[in-house]
Amino acid sequence: MKYALVIFETDASRARIQTDRDAYRKAYGNWIGETAAAGKLVSGDALDTERRGPTTVRKAENGTATVTEGPVHNGEETLGGWFVLEVTDHAEAVELARSFPTPEALELRPLLESA
Repeated sequence: MKYALVIFETDASRARIQTDRDAYRKAYGNWIGETAAAGKLVSGDALDTERRGPTTVRKAENGTATVTEGPVHNGEETLGGWFVLEVTDHAEAVELARSFPTPEALELRPLLESA
């Protein structure tokens, strides 16, 4: 079973990481390496949240698209990246998320898999 582990950054989490960026990067790299070595990491990507903000495209019922600069949802939390995990069950996904070493908020979502 696959889960998306979605990472949400906040001003507070970014500030905490900036206090010791090298230590957080090392811990993050170790978590990725250990999770991959255990065969639990399918893929993942971090978003560049420092150089350019998101662009939102909304489609109306008539098919026209409106483009605005900024996130879909306003608020302090911003999407920072994600991993796809291959786990045996929801409990294992939760344990992997609990072991994530950086202070961002995490959301677990089961992936829709073809039958």
